[in-house]
Amino acid sequence: MVTSKRKKQMLLFLLFGIIAGGCATYYQQHQQFQKYITSGNFQQADQWLQNNQHEKEGKNKLLFYLNHGYVGWMLDQYEESNRHFEKADRIIEDYIKNYGLEALSLVTNPTVKPYKPEDFEAVMLHYFTALNYIQLNDYEGALVECRRINIQLNQLNDKYQDHKNRYQRDAFAHNLMGMIYEADGDYNNAFIAYRNAFEAYKEDYTEYFNMAVPGQLKKDLLRTAYLTGFQDEVRHYEDLFNMDYEYQPKEHGEVIFFWLNGFGPVKDEWSIRFTKVPSPRENYVIMQSRELDVSFPIYIGDKSKKEKEAFSELRFFKVAFPKYVERKPVYKDAAVYTQNQKYSFELAQDINEIAFKTLRDRMLREMGNAILRIATKKALEALADEEDENLGTIINIVNTLTEKADTRNWQTLPYSIHYTRIPLKDGKNILEVKAFSGKGEKSETFKFEGKKNKMYFASEHTTVTYPPRVR
Repeated sequence: MVTSKRKKQMLLFLLFGIIAGGCATYYQQHQQFQKYITSGNFQQADQWLQNNQHEKEGKNKLLFYLNHGYVGWMLDQYEESNRHFEKADRIIEDYIKNYGLEALSLVTNPTVKPYKPEDFEAVMLHYFTALNYIQLNDYEGALVECRRINIQLNQLNDKYQDHKNRYQRDAFAHNLMGMIYEADGDYNNAFIAYRNAFEAYKEDYTEYFNMAVPGQLKKDLLRTAYLTGFQDEVRHYEDLFNMDYEYQPKEHGEVIFFWLNGFGPVKDEWSIRFTKVPSPRENYVIMQSRELDVSFPIYIGDKSKKEKEAFSELRFFKVAFPKYVERKPVYKDAAVYTQNQKYSFELAQDINEIAFKTLRDRMLREMGNAILRIATKKALEALADEEDENLGTIINIVNTLTEKADTRNWQTLPYSIHYTRIPLKDGKNILEVKAFSGKGEKSETFKFEGKKNKMYFASEHTTVTYPPRVR
């Protein structure tokens, strides 16, 4: 018989289920903040964050600091922005699985655990931090972020050596490293970073994310090879790119301009039906999805006799999984105009595409964890029902209420990042950035002082985005 104490525990689980098992996604819970962001009202977005300080202490605190860092960056509060990003970075570095929460997630859902970032989210944090340091004229700080990006990327390579994963090298991160090294006058390391970026674009991004190598990167690779004195490499890349290179010094400096467009996807959830099929192996239960044509074995050899019986009685169940929902940007194209010349932007990072592909890569691992979660719930439900029908009903309600996919993600990342490089003339330079949509255009003016060997970094984020079709 189930003790009175045990029944109370189950009732507490029911209460938890009512609280934690709501159907609203993370995006829906933060829609007001998203409205401020997509409308470009960053003062109000900052105020919203100030009014929701409780979020920086809970399981979503990483997302709180990432969002606060982004808002600070958009408000040109570079030191404040970096303070938030540094806190987010420490959370990522200190992320250690809490096994109590791991166990709880098996009988509730993954949202009870602290948010763990996607791999590309952890890398993009350093992009914003590096740009903050550049705006503060702290190139050493920016270079530290470059080295940390390198460490992060090496960890990705080690992490996925034995697994299929499209995102193991970040071409844009290497490209950014090259730019910062070059701005600091370190042409040798700039050449190495550009070469790594070229290889990642050519070998990974072209195949997996349908992205070509930026033409600007080819010129940067040739220029830094020339400035480093690597004549063999200059000839090699001239042949490879079918280009005749001639060094042209930028006597009055230049601007590297980033265009961030729209916002990346948000997570929603979907469910899949799994049915038990005969198992050829003892101590295994096989659950199959005909919809996806996949099967998952669940080992029950380490279970008690009653648990084995409960698992054996499983017939079918539905499992909730995360999925991305695209947010299409309103603006389709942009360019920089100066001195009667037009400089077009080239795509450097397609965050939307990376998000979709990387989630798809790990879907089988996600499914395995989710199936184990549901199977455990159903087994507990059967065991409870055997001893007390009312208790079994309670567990069934709790299971229904708490079955939920993790729909959290960093939702202030851009949809895509484009860039261009613009040589400056001596003295004052006026650059006009124009973004174009089917309904018109948006323009912004920037001013720079042409100086010998000076490299400026500038950014424009067009935030107007079509809303996602979240259920």
